[in-house]
Amino acid sequence: MAKHIMLMGTASHVGKSIITAALCRYFFRAGLNVCPFKAQNMALNSYVTTDGLEMGRAQVAQAEAAMLAPIVDMNPVLLKPTGNSTSQVIINGRAVGVMSAAEYHTGYALKAFDAVKAALARLDQAFDLLVIEGAGSPAEVNLKDHDIVNMRVAKYLNAPVLLIADIDRGGSLAARVGTLELLEPDERALVKGLVINKFRGDINLFTPAVEFLEKKTNKPVLGVIPYIDRLDIDDEDSVSLDDKAAVANADISIAVIRLPKISNFTDFDSLAGEPDVKLSYVSTVGELDGADVIVLPGSKNSSNDLMWLRAERLDNEIKRRAREGTAIIGICGGYQMLGSKIFDPYHTESAVEEIDGLGLLPLTTTFAIEKLTRQVTLDRVRIEFLNEVIEGRALEGYEIHAGETQPSEAALMMSAGNVFGTYVHGIFDNDQFRRRMLNAVRRNKKLPPLLSTRNRRAEKQAAYDRLARIVGGALNMKQLYSIMS
Repeated sequence: MAKHIMLMGTASHVGKSIITAALCRYFFRAGLNVCPFKAQNMALNSYVTTDGLEMGRAQVAQAEAAMLAPIVDMNPVLLKPTGNSTSQVIINGRAVGVMSAAEYHTGYALKAFDAVKAALARLDQAFDLLVIEGAGSPAEVNLKDHDIVNMRVAKYLNAPVLLIADIDRGGSLAARVGTLELLEPDERALVKGLVINKFRGDINLFTPAVEFLEKKTNKPVLGVIPYIDRLDIDDEDSVSLDDKAAVANADISIAVIRLPKISNFTDFDSLAGEPDVKLSYVSTVGELDGADVIVLPGSKNSSNDLMWLRAERLDNEIKRRAREGTAIIGICGGYQMLGSKIFDPYHTESAVEEIDGLGLLPLTTTFAIEKLTRQVTLDRVRIEFLNEVIEGRALEGYEIHAGETQPSEAALMMSAGNVFGTYVHGIFDNDQFRRRMLNAVRRNKKLPPLLSTRNRRAEKQAAYDRLARIVGGALNMKQLYSIMS
């Protein structure tokens, strides 16, 4: 049987996912067979495993940190918001339907916990240690009765809990005390330590606050983790886009449209890491000024996001810039939007049965009931883009979409002049292909090409090592080992 350590937070986006990844890499380096786990994710950033199952992106990053291939047992329940307080519910990697928040929380969540328990049983037999992530706050009293990701998991496993707060936001001491106060006595007893995250400044000046916190809560502070700049690790939620700072004075400016239902924005992290790229997430016409490339990303609701583009007058601006020669790229839902029509006869994504696309590529998309989820390897790619022929071999990525696109040769990708679209998520993680695309943009601007020197996979592994060193150095690991024992 595996040992367990569980990380909960005083709120969302306090650093639970990142610290979980850090501990996965730390314990892997210490020789343990360690595995991440999160019972339920709510996110539009997802991934497809080798067996075609869909799971949350955060657990994929944590699996990478633990040097594991991602498996759906690491995240057995995934909720993908579709709009109007509804979500697509995915159990064990397969969609089981779209439910309202009320339907899910009052009628289905506790049934989904059966999948959670089954996944935990399998992981417990296969690993030495599970590093378990909670979601949001464990003290949301309106959700607590049907919560299957926080204290229900901790009590089911009798797992020790670390409570994390983000001091960079302010109010973290009060949030921590308040969270503990709202827990039931048996839940509070499972909290074995406190962690302060994203600290800036002189740590010596913070000692009185640590002493106060330990006295007030009767819980030890296991460490104060410094604010870590440029993590270079995949994020889970689009709220993290607010923290992404664009590089100034770069040769190429790439504007990613921040759609209301943007999904899989991690597709563009490798572009943002290029030394000649300034990548920004934008939502207004004015923010497109100076963009050399405009990207329409994936969307959980292509039809509604198309209507949003029109409401914001972004549709006409994108078409105007396309006529003027600006490079336009669409990924998955963004690819569908580049076509002439989107049909949704079964209301797979929304109540809109037919909507005009941007008409920048000669294709149409019809939504089916079943979703396609699979990993793909493209043996040979040859596209014409910006007056160049761009080739690639053995390009890896994955598909997540319900749309069937015609003509059939547009099933995976299509290009026309300065417009390129593809269903393949992760296409820009292929180093040589990414650089060839960027060099086409450079030559279109009369700039000399750059040689490809980056190795995205090696960079990510180095980032996990760096993260583990920082977090492991900030925490009292001897005390943490004792807690887990």
